[in-house]
Amino acid sequence: MSADSMWSIGELAEHAGVTVKTVRFYSDRGLLPEAERSGGGHRRYGPEALDRLRLIRSLRTLDLPVPEVGRVLDQEDALEDVIAGQLRDVGSQLAALRWREAALHLLQDCTPGERADRLRLIGAVAAPPSTAAFVRFWRCWLPPRLPARLVSAILERAVPQPPADPTPAQVLAFARLHAFVSGPCFSTDRCRPAVHRADTGYRPAVLYGGLVEAFATAAPDLLAMRPPGEGEALDCFVEAHARACGMRDTPAFRRQLSGRLAAEPRIDHYWQLTAELTDPSQPTPGASHDWLHAALDHQLAQEAA
Repeated sequence: MSADSMWSIGELAEHAGVTVKTVRFYSDRGLLPEAERSGGGHRRYGPEALDRLRLIRSLRTLDLPVPEVGRVLDQEDALEDVIAGQLRDVGSQLAALRWREAALHLLQDCTPGERADRLRLIGAVAAPPSTAAFVRFWRCWLPPRLPARLVSAILERAVPQPPADPTPAQVLAFARLHAFVSGPCFSTDRCRPAVHRADTGYRPAVLYGGLVEAFATAAPDLLAMRPPGEGEALDCFVEAHARACGMRDTPAFRRQLSGRLAAEPRIDHYWQLTAELTDPSQPTPGASHDWLHAALDHQLAQEAA
């Protein structure tokens, strides 16, 4: 390459419309290789450095960190991965901004007497919010040694995801739910359903596997707002309980089951808040359980009449 086609650092900066400091910065980090040095030790660049510098500037306008720019320059197939990573980061930032905006409206629209409590609730939740506390709650609440696949299925239905574009009311519901699950997780026998206790002879995996099926079967009835009644969903619900304790589905067992369900500890507050955060087309397990319990009581009342 002839000396006439070589540029000094100042000439390259002028052609690119940047400062000498910018060119030196990228050169020092190996992003802009020098073609050679002059006799006086000054940097010299060829025309290809201008194309590379323009590419670097384009990548930096997308807010790519310098190390990621280096990856793109060094690896031909790195750009797609870098773009995907940036999109994830931008999505997370947008989610955090939407959450903060809704939280600010929540504080703006409340009374002065409510503001301190709402600030406390919101301040305990990250932006964008995480569901890690909900998962910990359910792993504490559920009986031990359930199959991993069953636990995953339960968590998928029981743990609400933060709305992508939350309303102020949803921010408040999420914050209240976060406060609820961050408290004691009902670890004493007094606070646990009988099926969770080792001394009752229940097989929790059998029950929860059956309940997942029963809730899915009941979902169309809930969505259609049908009154609780007999049918396949109720039979599946009762059968899950019967099999879990090694008994048969009989009229006597159904009467016994109704009384036991009425006496068991409940987490209604969790399901009420969850319903505010989830798609109405997906009934919560709590709503499904209540519908099936009501269906059982309705059937027993009809038989008694």
